[in-house]
Amino acid sequence: MTLELFLLLAAALFCIGLFGALTQQSIVMLMMGLELMLGGVILAAATAWHYIAPAATDGQVLIVLAVTAMALEMAIGFAVVTALFRSREVDMTDMAAELKE
Repeated sequence: MTLELFLLLAAALFCIGLFGALTQQSIVMLMMGLELMLGGVILAAATAWHYIAPAATDGQVLIVLAVTAMALEMAIGFAVVTALFRSREVDMTDMAAELKE
């Protein structure tokens, strides 16, 4: 496959994630949109590294670290959302914005 196809796929993932993040009010759906956006950025970075320096392992290590950080971020985010829902039954962004305490 060519560089253009991978970058087009990365841009499509990012745009779908951006649309999801901007249009959804559910916190979980917002986080899923952010996950798609990060996936598009990581795919673009991996594609660029593969075509710029295919023999270098630095890019592969950085991509694995980015995916690991993304997974940890989402796990912590879902834990916070679950705790908010269990304690105050908040599942929408406008409800979460009204929390004072």
